[in-house]
Amino acid sequence: MTPGISNKVREIIPGAGLCIVVTALAMAAQLVETSLFGKAWLEALVLAILIGALVRTFAQPEKHFDRGITFGAKTLLEVAVVLLGASVSAAAIADAGPALIVGIAGVVAVSILLSFGIGRSLGLPYNMALLVACGNSICGNSAIAATAPVIGANGKDVAASIAFTAVLGVVAVICLPLLVPALGFSAGQYGVFAGLTVYAVPQVLAATAPVAALSVQIGTLVKLTRVLMLGPVILVLALIGERQRAASADDSAVRAKPKLRQIVPWFIIGFLAMMALRSFDLLPQASLQPIASASNTLTIVSMAALGLTVDIRAVAKAGPRVTSTVILSLLVLGVISYALIMLLKVA
Repeated sequence: MTPGISNKVREIIPGAGLCIVVTALAMAAQLVETSLFGKAWLEALVLAILIGALVRTFAQPEKHFDRGITFGAKTLLEVAVVLLGASVSAAAIADAGPALIVGIAGVVAVSILLSFGIGRSLGLPYNMALLVACGNSICGNSAIAATAPVIGANGKDVAASIAFTAVLGVVAVICLPLLVPALGFSAGQYGVFAGLTVYAVPQVLAATAPVAALSVQIGTLVKLTRVLMLGPVILVLALIGERQRAASADDSAVRAKPKLRQIVPWFIIGFLAMMALRSFDLLPQASLQPIASASNTLTIVSMAALGLTVDIRAVAKAGPRVTSTVILSLLVLGVISYALIMLLKVA
């Protein structure tokens, strides 16, 4: 092992170890739930987020934990998503039909426009309103990070948008499964709803896992399709945004163009490749269960890491206008998504 790689590994170990500890606590808590109540009301996926967020909020891990936590929240999650592709067959896409793909694009477009309108009507600055709209409508933090350089958003706007969407995303993960009996969703319908409304890929996994395996598969497919909408959105914003950037007087605005990997993340390509291997029976049958178990374990670890990045106090710091905009935008997205499910008569 070269010195450079060895140093990087040493930097990752403290934070990764903390993620593993939180994961172990979450799994233990799930076992306790099961022994006491006969079932786990909160899965280890969700518990890992909650425990991690509590640790971050009340204990505030030191800086040397950051590298490992970031590794868990990003790299391990991406690997888990790639492995998840082995559990999904192309038949699931065929069953969904092209109408759903078109519908996802429509939901993203309408949601961005309405969310932006809500933000502006509540007095948010142009860039902040656009960041919140893209974050809510596409993929949370990733969309905010990719949109920021295109519209020349400053660091303060980016930080405020990411902080609040992270906290609200955790709330959505916990509350969304409650809608299954309330709205009479089937496993497939709930998968589509979660994929359309939850911010990030890991949060979709956490929100759908307590319901059904079918919900996880469909939710992930819908969510990844939604993430792919980021490319066209960034292109449109780049074409229409030059006038706003030229008129901006903020010298701290970031004006670099987003990288290709921000628009088309590598793990989406990996997910599709694994799905193709599964669909053409190129993966040994005996490997499917170990791959699924590895994906589940890595996902829980990444949930712990995600929780360790969430400071619950960020809600208080976000301000009433940002808070109102994000909540109202999320409600609008939910209504649009429900309407699409009813319109397409998703089974």
